[in-house]
Parts: sequence; structure tokens; C-alpha cells
Amino acid sequence: MADILGISAFYHDSAACVVRDGTILAAAQEERFTRKKHDPGFPSHAIRYCLREANCTVKDLRSIVFYDKPLVKFERLLETYLSFAPRGRRSFVVALPVWLKEKLFLKAMLSKDLAALAGVKKSALPPILFTEHHEAHAASAFFPSPFRTAAVLCMDGVGEWATTSAWLGQDNHLTPLWDIPFPHSLGLLYSAFTYYTGFKVNSGEYKVMGLAPYGQPKYVQTIYDHLLDLKPDGTFRLNMDYFNYCTGLTMTNERFHALFGAPPRPPESLLRQEDMDLARSIQDVTEEVMVRLARTMHRETGADHLCLAGGVALNCVGNGKILREGPFKGLWIQPAAGDAGGALGAALFGWHQYLGKERRADGRKDSQHGSYLGPEFSPDEIRRFLTEQKAPFVELSEKEIPEKIADLIKAGKVIGWFQGRMEFGPRALGARSIIGDAQSPKMQEVMNLKIKFRESFRPFAPTVLRERVSEYFELDCDSPYMLLVAPVAKTQRRELTPEEQQRFGLEKLLTVRSTIPAVTHVDHSARVQTVTEEQHPLFYRLIKKFADKHGCPVIINTSFNVRGEPIVCTPEQAFLCFMRTNMDYLLLGNFLVEKTEQKPLDKDIDWLKEFELD
Repeated sequence: MADILGISAFYHDSAACVVRDGTILAAAQEERFTRKKHDPGFPSHAIRYCLREANCTVKDLRSIVFYDKPLVKFERLLETYLSFAPRGRRSFVVALPVWLKEKLFLKAMLSKDLAALAGVKKSALPPILFTEHHEAHAASAFFPSPFRTAAVLCMDGVGEWATTSAWLGQDNHLTPLWDIPFPHSLGLLYSAFTYYTGFKVNSGEYKVMGLAPYGQPKYVQTIYDHLLDLKPDGTFRLNMDYFNYCTGLTMTNERFHALFGAPPRPPESLLRQEDMDLARSIQDVTEEVMVRLARTMHRETGADHLCLAGGVALNCVGNGKILREGPFKGLWIQPAAGDAGGALGAALFGWHQYLGKERRADGRKDSQHGSYLGPEFSPDEIRRFLTEQKAPFVELSEKEIPEKIADLIKAGKVIGWFQGRMEFGPRALGARSIIGDAQSPKMQEVMNLKIKFRESFRPFAPTVLRERVSEYFELDCDSPYMLLVAPVAKTQRRELTPEEQQRFGLEKLLTVRSTIPAVTHVDHSARVQTVTEEQHPLFYRLIKKFADKHGCPVIINTSFNVRGEPIVCTPEQAFLCFMRTNMDYLLLGNFLVEKTEQKPLDKDIDWLKEFELD
């Protein structure tokens, strides 16, 4: 038995993963257990879960692989300070104590934490290895993919030095081709606009992407003229005179603010049309960079397929554009494309690249197991919890579930859907989901304001039967991880009246644009998840029953959480979220809970205690 533990930690989205003989056994983000969104701490809970799932201990591991090289990152910190001195003094003074106390001695800190977790001496630990940050990203993109050969493109904020890197993946080996070094970063450019439009960096970038269709690309040329020198091959340089992330504690500076005529939007303040135009402009620029880089990768490698990872690969609008306009026959994107996926990549890099072990790829199926890699809970555990809470429930057979839930969806009910193993990555894929009727014109507003407690402009994603995806979307390939945006099929759209066509900004929300209005964004696009019976049998059968009885193979699928909280992990967390929102029903495994039958929550219960495994 050859088990490898991969770890990502200490920046944001800490996670752990266990790989056995090249097979991914378990992976999870620390935030799901501690309930601290984007938790950067040592992932002790995630490690315990992964080891429990693998039925092994720390001492049984062949090796432990960390997704970053801290000494190289510290070198970048020092060189950046010297390059910008004395302007970087403030940020350097803030960062240096943390490095000198902890991060510079990361191997010793990891050894201490792992030994404490395992209850052994540090000398009893297996070897601790380190990949480079973009090596872990590239490994997470290529090794689980179905392709024997592929170009691999990684784009994020920054690792040690690289912010964009190009690789060629062949069988069990990744060859680095070239990279773009810090401070020139597409991810940090996008984050600068995230910060400037009033959203949280490393968290709100997807809000900027969702806001973009409400705006006009008024500032695209301004970005090219002043901020970004973009070459025909997609490589680029930023004009650092406008950014503050090298020398200060913010993303942008006064020169940036003067360029766009105002200071940054205060968080939670009213969105202006200018914010929507800025979002649209940086989204258009980002898509152009992504498509140019993809074309360059194809020209340089001759590969038929492309794999993507890094935080920028979560820009599913850009991914969709690469698929439609790029030269590649196939695209595979790591579902946990951000730093969490670095744990998975580190483990796989250790197995295939360090040890040179064989990799199997059949060109058809990936080895990510639908990304259902987290904890699951038995019927006995769920029944015990509901009984202890004295929560009335109805137990359904697996045969009864699809029809019962399909009828509730048709009746306009919103349902918490908690099934099987939790997803790894930021998207709910039918394991920890909130579901509803995509055909309802009011469902987007209802779910945003009464259930998710979030901004009304945010779109919801559809899940569709794979065999019928092209009837409803301009897409005819697998999209199991909800990482591709595609236009809604013209046959499903309705013709807009002259008045509707003139609506501006957030007024566009008032328009019914298709037969599935709750998942049709204002630009007639949708972030699509396809589902097959092989991949998720019960979720597939639910949607199939909904299609057979009610005529539509599409439902709303959004993550089971409220704004500002991680996706739920346990039955307790799911029940709390259900009770605190206006969801109508909760299906925990086979147990259906109706809101109207529940008593108020017991305020004395510590619902948010850290997750512990028996």
C-alpha cells in the first residue's frame, strides 16, 4: 500500500488529499470542518478525515507533499521589497514577522503539527517533500484528466514567482515550457478590479464575473492603454505604477483611482453603473488573454487537448470562450482549481513525477470521481441526529425520492439536497446542493434574497441531463464540474420586446429571457453542469423524473450554504442552514424534513462547533 498525503495551507483555502497507488481516495477543504470560509490554517480536520477515509495513519504514509516551496517564496518577498524600496516598507514590515516566526521554517512547523496530530515523535514521520506552487497546479490539472497528452495552462495570483505557467503533460510526466513571473499577473489584475469594485479579494472574483453582463466594456481600451501591455501571443506585462500590491496593503493606488475617476467602492454600498462597466471591461480583457494564451499553447505544443488550473481557471466564462473559440478538441479543468486543489496536485505529483509511477488515461473518463471526495454520512447517523433534535421527518425509499422531489420542485418549493460524499472544490455538484425550478420566473430572486441572502444580480447555475444538454444550451460536451459557461440555445429563448431591450443595468433582471429564466443570465448565458447516471445516479434519476413528468431536463443547482459561509458538510450544518433560511424542504439522505413541521431552533445548542470525527 503506497499512500501519499498532499497538503495545501497557510495562504487561503487549505486542504488535504490522500492518493493510494495513483488513485484519489479522499480530498477536502479545511473550511468545511471549521466553518471559517477560505480557512488558511493547518488542515488538521481535513487530514484526519482523509486518513480515516483511507483507513491509514500518518505513520503508514509513504510521503507527505506540500504544495509550495516557502524558501523560494521568501526569496520573492525579499527581491520585491528591494526592487520597490523604500516604497514597500509598510507591507514588508507586516509580512516579515510572520515569515521569520513561521513560514520560513515551514518544514519544522509541518513536522510539529503532523506529529501532534498523529500522536508520534517527529522522527517517526514519513518524508516531507515540497512541490513548487505551479507544479502542484499543473499536476492537479493534468494527472486526473482523461488525456494521455495535453497542453497545461496554469493561471493564478502568484505562487513562488510564477503567475502564469505553461506545461506539456505526457503520460506520467509534466514538462515545464515557460512562465510569466510576478508581479505581472492576470489573477492579481482581476483581483485589483475585485477590490476596486468593492468585493473581497480571493473571494469576490466570481461576483465580478457575474456582474459583468450588466455593464458595457467602456474601459477595455483604458486597461490596454494604461494597465496591461498585451502581446499577440497572450503574454503580458502590467504597469506597476497603478498597483499597490507590491508595496502596500491594498491592491490599487491613487493613480489607479484617478484613472477611473473615483476611489474604490465601499463594500456593501450601492452598486453603480460604473462598477458594472468596470466588471464587464476586466472580464472582456481576461477572456482575451485566456484565449490568446490557449492559442499559443496549441501552436507551441501541437496537443489536441488543454488542461487548466489555478484560480483564473475558475473563470468559467473565459473557459467557455476557450472551448468555443480556441483550437483544442477537448478541455479539462480541475474542479478545485484554486489553492485547495494544490493538495491534490501535490499528492499526484509525488506519485507520478517524484516516484515515476504509471498513469492510466483512456481519453474518455477522468479519475476525479465526479469530485465527490469528501465525507458522507450513513442513514443511521442521519436518523440518530434527527431523532435527537426531535425533528419530524418522513423516510423515503430510494425509489420514491425522484418522483417526490420532482413534484415538490414543480410546486415551486426550494429543497436542500444532501446526498453521499461532499464535493471537493467550490461548486455544489449535487451532493450539497439547494435545488429548485429553473422554469420559474421568480425563483432567482426568491433564492438569492430569501435563501442565499446575497446580491440579487447573482445568477444561478443549471444542472441538465447530459444527453439533452444541446437542446437547452449551445454546448455538446461533458461539463460535470460546472466550469463552463455556454449560451442558452436560441430555440429556448423568447423574443424581447423593444421596452425589454432598452432595460439597463440591474433593470435587466426584470426580463424573462428563456424557457428556463431562473438560470438564464442577462446575456443569455448559463454556467452549466451536466449529469450522467453513472456519475451521480440519484441526482440523475431526480432530473430524469422531473423531465418525464414535467417536461424539462433542467433544474437549478446552487451550493448548500448562505452568503459568507462555506458549503455545508454535516447533517447538523445542513439542518441549521435549512432552519435559518426560507427553504421549504430538506432531504438528508433518505429522510425528508418539511419546514412547517419543525419547532424553532434551540438557541442553546452549539451548532457551529468544529467538526470532529469519531
